[in-house]
Amino acid sequence: MGAEPRIRVSAILRWRGRVLLIRHEKVGRERWLLPGGGVNSGESLVDALQRELAEEIGIVGLEDELPVEGPVAIVDSIAPGGMPGGVTKHVVHIIFAGDLPLGSLEAIRSRDEAVRGHRLFDVDELDGIVLHPPIQRFLRRWQPGDPVVYLGALWAP
Repeated sequence: MGAEPRIRVSAILRWRGRVLLIRHEKVGRERWLLPGGGVNSGESLVDALQRELAEEIGIVGLEDELPVEGPVAIVDSIAPGGMPGGVTKHVVHIIFAGDLPLGSLEAIRSRDEAVRGHRLFDVDELDGIVLHPPIQRFLRRWQPGDPVVYLGALWAP
């Protein structure tokens, strides 16, 4: 029997037609993620997203919360073959979207010890990286204002 699904909120943050990704390293494994993180019990999705954005990208000098729209997509990722002890890792990703303020990239200061860097990617560059969840196709075709999309269950290591 697996563990309960975990809810993760994240944001497609755009800047000049590119998407900001955060490089995470945990247990010796590196992957790229949309900035975001887990939702605590009793915390709204938007409050969790704003807290996680402050932790992961903590833009110095940004006085207000980063404006976001959405959610724009929902996807679940389920680890194939399970985890140690037979537990399957199941994460429900609720994805929002927003624009980074001009000049904000130089001011990113992460407080999350798992974050090893950040980078803006053109959507055409995404096929060459390990993105979790693997939503490269969605990011290539998604446009602001599109309706909410359920991307289904994506099996991700």
